[in-house]
Amino acid sequence: MGWDVHEGDGLAHYARACTDITFRFPFGVQELMGIAARGNFDLTQHSEGSGKTLEYFDEATKEKFIPHCIEPSLGVDRLILALICSAYAEDEIGGEKRNFLSFHPSIAPVKAVICPLVKNKEELVGVARDLYDKLRLRYNVQWDAGGAIGRRYRRADEIGVPFCITVDFDTIEQGTGVTIRDRDSTEQIRVPIDEVIHYLTKAIDGY
Repeated sequence: MGWDVHEGDGLAHYARACTDITFRFPFGVQELMGIAARGNFDLTQHSEGSGKTLEYFDEATKEKFIPHCIEPSLGVDRLILALICSAYAEDEIGGEKRNFLSFHPSIAPVKAVICPLVKNKEELVGVARDLYDKLRLRYNVQWDAGGAIGRRYRRADEIGVPFCITVDFDTIEQGTGVTIRDRDSTEQIRVPIDEVIHYLTKAIDGY
């Protein structure tokens, strides 16, 4: 992040001051947001065009004046691109290169992916589906039952999902809860299934 203060000939004819907030993208420094002090130019033009005064009378000072306008301009597409560029990360796990988006859980578009370890065991899939249905009432979550669990983790990493929740045989046979994998550290912990919502809420919302 940086500041680009416009001066002299760099100012638009209507501006009394203007500062751009810039961001260093991989392809160079670009404007992220512009903030212009437009003076009373806008309301003066409206008054001249409509023939109606837009003066404000200040009771405290007994003075009349035309209000000034401050114009902030922020492009959503540039902001999202800056978030993606900031979140992009690479590391190596077991000798294999990994690309992932390290979004903070509060801004990650998908908060968690629910993965039944296998898709051909009805009881296991049923538990996973029930958990998925509960979580999607609160968060944007995904269901992924296709392929090896490692590949599913990588797919989630690539789109910035902070948590992968795996329902396995221990979940249904021993009642030991589910495995929650952290995207950034790749560490895995067991969490009782009835505490998963609390765990995610604390990680995502901070309480």
